[in-house]
Amino acid sequence: MQGNALDITTETRHLDGVLRPALIVCGVLATIGIGGSLLLAKGSEGGMDHLLETYLVSFAFFLSISLGALFFVLLQHCTRAGWSVVVRRVAEALAGNVWLMAVLAIPVVLGMDHLYHWTDAAAAAHDPLLAGKLGFLNPSFFIVRLIAYFIIWGVMASFLHRTSIAQDKSGDPGLTLRMERFSAPGMVLFALSLNFAAFDLLMSLDPHWFSTIFGVYYFAASVVAFLAVMPKILYGLQTRGILKNAVTVEHYHDFGKLLFGFTVFWAYIAFSQYMLIWYANLPEETEWFLKRQTGEWTTVSLILIFGHFVVPFLLLVSRFIKRRPLLLALTGGYVALTCWVDIYWLVIPEFSPGVARFGLLDILCLLGMNGVFSAAVLFRLSRHSVIAEKDPRLEESLAFENA
Repeated sequence: MQGNALDITTETRHLDGVLRPALIVCGVLATIGIGGSLLLAKGSEGGMDHLLETYLVSFAFFLSISLGALFFVLLQHCTRAGWSVVVRRVAEALAGNVWLMAVLAIPVVLGMDHLYHWTDAAAAAHDPLLAGKLGFLNPSFFIVRLIAYFIIWGVMASFLHRTSIAQDKSGDPGLTLRMERFSAPGMVLFALSLNFAAFDLLMSLDPHWFSTIFGVYYFAASVVAFLAVMPKILYGLQTRGILKNAVTVEHYHDFGKLLFGFTVFWAYIAFSQYMLIWYANLPEETEWFLKRQTGEWTTVSLILIFGHFVVPFLLLVSRFIKRRPLLLALTGGYVALTCWVDIYWLVIPEFSPGVARFGLLDILCLLGMNGVFSAAVLFRLSRHSVIAEKDPRLEESLAFENA
C-alpha cells in the first residue's frame, strides 16, 4: 500500500560523522574479545580445544547473519519488492561480509583435526559407516567445498551490491532488471550451497548422524538471525541522524512481521526434525538428540523452546511492539542472542556431553568476532550512500504503508 512519498533531499545518507567513534568501539570489543579469549585459553588445560569449539559457534552464528542478509537481498529482487529499497543497502553490507567470513573460516580449517573426527582416516577405516562416507568426508574435499561455497556467496553479494552502486551513478533502470534476472538462478545456487555448508560445518560434527532437514533448519536460523539484527542496526543509524526520515515505522513493522513469521517457521522445522526422529526411534538418529536431552543440556533445550520461540512469539504477535522502533530493536537484540544459543546447542554437546560448560571464554569469543564483524559492516556502509538513490522503486519504498 502506498501513501505520499517522503521528501528525503536533506536526509543524511553517509556515516562520515559516526564512523570513527563506531570503529573505535568495534576495535575495543575485538581487542578485548580476541586478546582475552587467547589468554584465557592458553592459561587453562584444554583451553585451546575449547576455544576452537566456541569459535566455531560464533563463526556459524555470524555467518548465518550474512547468509540471511544475502537471502533477503535475493528475495527482494526476485519478488520485485518496493517496500525494502531504503533498507536494502544495509542488508547488502551484511551480505558482503561473507568475504570476511571466508577469512574467518581459516581457524576452522586449521582446527579440523580436533573439530571433525572423520579427518582421522585411520580411525574412520575401522568404522563401517564412516568408511562409506570417506569419499565425501575427507579434508581435501571439505576445503574445496568450503572455498566453493564462499565464492558462490561472495560473487552473488558483490554483484548485487556493485550493480546497485552503479545504478546510483548512472540512474539506469535496466540495472534493476539485470539484478532481478540474476537473483532467480542465484536463489537456487544459494539454497543448494547453504544446505551443503550446513551439512559440512555443523552436521558432520557427528558424522554418524544425518538429517535431510538440517540444512533447512540452519536456513531458518539464518533468516531469523538477520531479521533480528536489522531493526537494531536501523535504529542505531537513526539515533545518529542517518536514515531518520527515509526509514519509517512502516518498515519496522514489516521487519517485525517477517521476524515473527520466520520465528514460527524455525519452530516448525525444529519440531518436524525432532518429531520424525522421535517417531522412527532409530538408534543412529536418536543419539544426536539424546546428547541434548541429558544432563545440563536438558535445561538448555528447554531454554531454547521457551526463549527462542515462546517468548519471541508472544512479543512479536503484538502490533504494538512491531510499530515501536526501540521496542522492536530490543526484541531483535534478544532474539539474536537466542540465535547464538541455538548454534551453541548444535555444536558444543558434541564435545561436552552432559555438561553445558558456558563460561567467560564463550562470551569473549562472541565479543571479539562481533567487533570484527561490525567493523566490516560499518566500513562497507561508509563507502557509499546507505540508500539506493536511483532505484526506480525508491518512491514506492518512501511512500510505503502497511494495510
